[in-house]
Amino acid sequence: MKCPFCACMEDRVVDSRLAQDGNAVRRRRECLSCKRRYTTYEYVERIQLNIVKNDERREPYDRSKLISGIRLACKKRPIPVEKIEALVVDIENELYERARGGEVSAKILGELVMEKLRTLDEVAYVRFASVYRKFQDRHEFLEELKRLPGT
Repeated sequence: MKCPFCACMEDRVVDSRLAQDGNAVRRRRECLSCKRRYTTYEYVERIQLNIVKNDERREPYDRSKLISGIRLACKKRPIPVEKIEALVVDIENELYERARGGEVSAKILGELVMEKLRTLDEVAYVRFASVYRKFQDRHEFLEELKRLPGT
């Protein structure tokens, strides 16, 4: 593993533990050159998943894109990073279950994210929904808020 600080290829594993409900291994490493520590995660490699966009284009599933969209929706909300990571793992598991021939539609992905965010944090849900559903005016926004429980 290449050290992210000095690019040295030699390190030692300081700690290993299961992460994400056993779906990953978290390793704490120490660079033998600069002595700095960093964390890596090991995942089981799955089949290549493609996202079918609304215009029928296909692009490879990009985990970092999903995480950044969810983090943006959760910005300045009291949501720990671990919960966001667990949410992403849940979404990915469902994506792989629903994939047909290694493909899943962007619509299914967007709906899954909204469903999971709705249970995690209503503000994050509304933020994501407003971008995903492309609200044109405040009336559409208010209609979505009315659908939330307790409103």
